Amino acid sequence: MTLQGRKIAILIAPRGTEEPEFVKPKEAVTKAGASVTVVGLKSGQAETVNNDLDAGGSYDVDHTVSEVAADQFDGLVIPGGSVGADKLRGDKDAVSFVRAFFEAGKPVGVICHGPWVLIEADVVKGRTLTSFPTLKTDIVNAGAKWIDEEVVVDQGLVTSRNPDDLPAFCAKIVEEFEEGRHEGQRRSA
Repeated sequence: MTLQGRKIAILIAPRGTEEPEFVKPKEAVTKAGASVTVVGLKSGQAETVNNDLDAGGSYDVDHTVSEVAADQFDGLVIPGGSVGADKLRGDKDAVSFVRAFFEAGKPVGVICHGPWVLIEADVVKGRTLTSFPTLKTDIVNAGAKWIDEEVVVDQGLVTSRNPDDLPAFCAKIVEEFEEGRHEGQRRSA
């Protein structure tokens, strides 16, 4: 158990987070021994989606973003889903929560449309990352370098393109969460 004693937050949006991009990373870090807290915009349950349009499952929200702080966790996962990522980037508490991980040098894993939240948090300038291809222009315009690879690691920031990349993404987030803080993570905050 490589992540024994580590506390990881995973964001979920109400009706819009892509189910496999939420479920698979959560399973991977839990299996590695971490304690995972589901952080949402609203209390209760959040419904996921599949392929942005089809209903997924319902998952309990442990805490809302207004109830937690980055200093309570060792790492963060931001799943994708275009609707979910858009809802997250539109919430000032979620954006502040995400930015605080970068300010503290803590590892963050982001997949698919999740980098929209990073752009809103103003933490991508000078970084190298990947995403769902349609975000390339947004990422480049925010000052980052975009590359088309299944997983990209940049000083504690792990990014992937889509659900097909989940095996590589999950392996890398476990590795980065095990390594812990990365001083280079702060450079874009």
